[in-house]
Amino acid sequence: MQNSDKILYLECGTGISGDMTVAALLDLGADQEKLLKVLEGIPGHGFKVQISRVKKSGIDCCDFNVILDEEHDGHDHDMEYLYGHLEGEGEHSAHAHSHDHDHEHHHDHDHHHDHGHGHHHHHTGMREIRDIIGNLEMTEGARALALRIFEILAQAESEAHGVPADEVHFHEVGAIDSIVDIVAAAVCFDDLGIRDVAVTGIAEGSGTVRCQHGILQVPVPAVTNIAKAHRLPMRFTSRKGELVTPTGAAIAAALMTDQKLPERFVIERTGLGAGKREYEIPSILRAMVIEPCEEVKKAGHEADTVWKLECDIDDSTGEQLGYALEKLYQEGAREAHFAPVFMKKNRPGWELTVICDKEHLEKLEDVIFSQTTTIGIRRQEMERTVLTRKTVDVKTRFGVIPVKISGEGAYRRVHPEYEKVSGAASEHGVPFGAVYDEVLTMVYRNDDIS
Repeated sequence: MQNSDKILYLECGTGISGDMTVAALLDLGADQEKLLKVLEGIPGHGFKVQISRVKKSGIDCCDFNVILDEEHDGHDHDMEYLYGHLEGEGEHSAHAHSHDHDHEHHHDHDHHHDHGHGHHHHHTGMREIRDIIGNLEMTEGARALALRIFEILAQAESEAHGVPADEVHFHEVGAIDSIVDIVAAAVCFDDLGIRDVAVTGIAEGSGTVRCQHGILQVPVPAVTNIAKAHRLPMRFTSRKGELVTPTGAAIAAALMTDQKLPERFVIERTGLGAGKREYEIPSILRAMVIEPCEEVKKAGHEADTVWKLECDIDDSTGEQLGYALEKLYQEGAREAHFAPVFMKKNRPGWELTVICDKEHLEKLEDVIFSQTTTIGIRRQEMERTVLTRKTVDVKTRFGVIPVKISGEGAYRRVHPEYEKVSGAASEHGVPFGAVYDEVLTMVYRNDDIS
């Protein structure tokens, strides 16, 4: 079921990982039985899945745990192994922690999914990943998302190690627990039926961490590459430890459609996903399903957002400025104009103002820099209230003339298209006003048009 008007907000104030994401989505209401059925098809061995409720600093959370046997265990939750480096290996980047993990398990929702014992998955590549995901009984949307997450990881590892993406051996990322996390995240997200995902900020820690390649600085190269390639809104904290895993970063990159929330919204549901690693602040990923609030509008009014570009110019010729104005309209400016101003040392100059949509912002800035002598542009996102508008074709004895109708009731405005009116007047040898007046008459006579 699609919830196209809903937004999934991932609040990553204590980082993000694969298991945290799955747990949060399950807590939001993703179908647990559907997930377990898909996971049964994963051909790896030596793991079982446990879904339970845990306490993190007294807060009740969902926990998604992929439990590996000794042969496959990568020490991912062993804080002493991850951060308790031997002398000479690197910085001791975590405070001393007890190993109770603050997990008070309530086993009324446990699901053990045991796959026995078998082969190790240390050197899984994209070909093997595609085969595994391609053979699972899952929706095409979930399959495409799972492959997308792995492709993001492959590109990040490719850049880190200087090898083609298809030749990357994922090591930890290719281990069976990460395959399970990624497939599970894709299945759960697809099941929720939400299209838009907001990620406003992802907190990362500091220090170093032990991984397959030795002791690495936090964030590890794969996380850095993903954040760079997909413009993840990161912020670094003084907390010691790795708060963002490569899998978590890849999931965020694959899901994120926006970096900001609506100005006003209502929260429909909240899901809390517990992390396994222990830091000073409990690792919890909070996911919310939110719905933007509809603005209360007068009839014929609607809200809109535009960008304003502005700069002051005192050393360009009139010809240059005229040409610049033409180019600005050609590249998508809604409005553009010059206003006379007095600048430093009482020098006369011009203030250029351009109103545009976000998608035209960069092209219009390029025009301003290339066609004027300014060395700086002020930019501002602006909210505005506009009259509703529509364009209708009006049949007259001079031909069909497009008419723009704006607003309703007392705010109603009718504007025949100038170019068409002038063209019809020239073609029929009549005054401009004759065509214009007839168009208005036909509009007001025809109730269907208005």
